[in-house]
Amino acid sequence: MKALVYNGPGLKAVEERPVPQVQDAGDAIVRITRTTICGTDLHILKGDVPSCEPGRVLGHEGVGIVDSIGADVTAFAPGDHVLISCITACGRCDYCRRGMPSHCTTGGWILGNIIDGTQAEYVRIPHADTSLYAIPEQAGADALVMLSDILPTGFECGVLNGKVAPGSTVAIVGAGPIGLAALLTAQLFSPARIIMIDLDEARLAIARRFGASDTINSGTRDAAAVLMEMTDARGADTVIEAVGVAATFELCQLLVAAGGTIANVGVHGAKADLHLEHLWSRNITITTRLVDTVSTPQLLRMVEAKQLDPGELVTHHFAMTDMMDAYEVFSRAAETKALKVIIEADDPRTARPAA
Repeated sequence: MKALVYNGPGLKAVEERPVPQVQDAGDAIVRITRTTICGTDLHILKGDVPSCEPGRVLGHEGVGIVDSIGADVTAFAPGDHVLISCITACGRCDYCRRGMPSHCTTGGWILGNIIDGTQAEYVRIPHADTSLYAIPEQAGADALVMLSDILPTGFECGVLNGKVAPGSTVAIVGAGPIGLAALLTAQLFSPARIIMIDLDEARLAIARRFGASDTINSGTRDAAAVLMEMTDARGADTVIEAVGVAATFELCQLLVAAGGTIANVGVHGAKADLHLEHLWSRNITITTRLVDTVSTPQLLRMVEAKQLDPGELVTHHFAMTDMMDAYEVFSRAAETKALKVIIEADDPRTARPAA
């Protein structure tokens, strides 16, 4: 089968790999029909995620069709259409029982990190009963791929951790896919104002179309000064960091109101300064989180009911044979205007394992 393989910092290739087989009784083998690329995959390629070793098939998002199952799988059968969660959950360990499957003792974020991932024609899913979700055969697959990771990430790590509330002011730093996912889901809580901050005017235009009440181009204006002017020097009740670099985390510290919350979502590969000399007396909360995907069933119902349409985040489509091109487009998003790219099986109706 074709697979996108990480071969060390800055190195990747589409390679032929054996089709994965059931290894444990709780496994399912899923034939991928659609997958995508995450900003975290770019962090891996930069060498920011040391747990991901060379030789690993990347990817932790996708939808597909169950091809085979282990003896203990009871919730799914071959032929079922499924959504793959980016978080693998055993459902039984202490972390899973506490609603933190991101730290599952035999799972967590392992796809495309510790074990081979979804940017391939087939993927092995451990703990299938609690790591897959049944989806309608004719559902909008592009939108559903967004439920693997970015929509629950923006919602859980940004909106819920950030304590977005009715009538509040929300600032989101970073209008990429995660920031826009936070924007879409923040509106479920009816904040009075959502201010999106980014360097890219095209992405800010998309943010306005998606519901941002205000936008600030931090490349041409002093974002902190403008936001303080907008809020009568009060600041934002919730500030969501959706980039993952030191400069944006430090900007968030200038934007937060007294008593507010900074919700970090971005993946940080280098240190960022915490300015306690300014923040020690301001009663703020700083949260961090790896998505747990505990909100996926709720978000799935909203998407099926057309209350949310994360498919709007998809800008490009590629065949699986063109995964290198997909990475090229996604990694040059400022030039290509890419948000999320969908990678499709060449012919999902006829794809089968090689003999």
